[in-house]
Amino acid sequence: MHRSTKAARPAAILDLKKPSRPASSAWVQQFFLFALFFTGLMLLHAPLLRLPYFWDEAGYYIPAARDLFLTGALIPQSTASNGHPPLVMAWVALAWRVFGYSTLVTRTAMLALSAFSLLGLFRLSRIAANLPVAWAATALVTIYPVFFTQSSMAQVDLPAAGFTFWALAAYIEDRPWKQVVWFSLAALAKETAILAPLALLGWEVIGYFIRPLSKESSKEICWKEILPPEGRRTHALYLLLTVLPLAGWYAYHYAKTGFLLGNPEFFRYNVAATLNPLRVPLALGMRLWQLFGYFGLYLLTLAGLLAMLRPAQLEGKTENAVARPRIPFWIQAAFLSVVLAYLAFMSVVGGAVLARYMLPIVPLVTLALVTTLWRRVRHWKLIVGAVAIAFVAGLFSNPPYGFTLEDNLAYRDYIVMHAEASRFLAMRYSGERVLTAWPASDELSRPWLGYIDQPFRVARIEDFTASQIEVAASARGRFDVALVFSTKYQPPHPLLENWEAWQRLKEKFFGYHRDLLPEDIARRLGGTIAYRKERNGQWIAVIAVER
Repeated sequence: MHRSTKAARPAAILDLKKPSRPASSAWVQQFFLFALFFTGLMLLHAPLLRLPYFWDEAGYYIPAARDLFLTGALIPQSTASNGHPPLVMAWVALAWRVFGYSTLVTRTAMLALSAFSLLGLFRLSRIAANLPVAWAATALVTIYPVFFTQSSMAQVDLPAAGFTFWALAAYIEDRPWKQVVWFSLAALAKETAILAPLALLGWEVIGYFIRPLSKESSKEICWKEILPPEGRRTHALYLLLTVLPLAGWYAYHYAKTGFLLGNPEFFRYNVAATLNPLRVPLALGMRLWQLFGYFGLYLLTLAGLLAMLRPAQLEGKTENAVARPRIPFWIQAAFLSVVLAYLAFMSVVGGAVLARYMLPIVPLVTLALVTTLWRRVRHWKLIVGAVAIAFVAGLFSNPPYGFTLEDNLAYRDYIVMHAEASRFLAMRYSGERVLTAWPASDELSRPWLGYIDQPFRVARIEDFTASQIEVAASARGRFDVALVFSTKYQPPHPLLENWEAWQRLKEKFFGYHRDLLPEDIARRLGGTIAYRKERNGQWIAVIAVER
């Protein structure tokens, strides 16, 4: 009975578990691929490796890693805890311990994680599809603007995505304990990565109930193709085990802080304030755009949809030609379950609708679309090349709509301008009290972020809207100079610029606001502009306030 059951297992599963080369050879190949990806990333990011820290890096992740580096505390002390698991911060702190504290070490350590993530995506693509698709999909993801910029940043979304790729590869290969390890590491990199194993768990449970019913149906063959193959060692218990390490972290966090999910303000901003029936569909629309259209993704999506209208390409001699194979339906269904879980959750939770939160699933969609092009279009490489050109263009040029500065090289413009303005303040107004907003308030008060040598005394406001400037103007005796800057990117001719209803919705649900221009701020504060610089739609100014 045991032999017959084993022999009846699907051939695809047996083939995946049959090594085509010695294990030592596979390890050597993976090492060289990792070295290739890491070297390529280092060369591409060389001009960015010494940049000071940017936005959320400066506001949370670097302070948290520094606290761990100096005191061994898993929960940050110099900033309010957000409840994020400490795996990535521990990796950065370890790099500092070995090589010394510097932005170069930080960004190199993050690029190592990015190279490991690309290796996981390459392996997943090769298992699910084939070698040409793996190279094409990995290359596109590497230069996709959001992935590219996040590759060297000390943030947690990309490493969590990388561990998820490795876990999905283990899931397809039916290696249960490897799944447990990789999914657990993904969740310890960022808590939302637990969505992937929970989505697969849900799909496995659905398959458990549907499979007996499908045997009575005339469409049994179709269900067999979609449901996870029978005879796999993976089952719900293994996927459920991945929750335990994350649960252990939250138990520790609660015991130390009294809060389960970060701090009360973090919970209010990311959960309580987002549970609005009108906001959810709006956020879902934004998430779908980030998944299928953002920064040139619309070209790949459109090409993939048009390719679906074509028949599959044939390979082999005319009399024995066979259609190029697709990704097996059950693997596509597994990917779809993960994509839907992220879309649903990220549309409900999260105060900031950031594109980096979608990094675990954008490569899955990219893989599916590239496979479609390979299968159905003769000159598919030309289309992939055109999409790659669009991605590179998106890195250097800003789109005609508002976007987060960290999603392309606009973040470099921000850092360069803030570093130059900080040096001007240090030379001209050393020791003076500075009015500014976050994150410049941290840049000027924490020298270890890389902007200044000596800290300033800082008076902080929320932003540079008219209401906040009026508040500052009423307390001019508390500061001597103001550092003002654009906190939101405003396109020269934005789409939907004159649609007032959309502007009000953005202000109500997504924190949108318009900063006053430096001249208007100077007039309201009763000062003069001592320094001003603009770069690609961003600006920064130093205003000397008259006493």
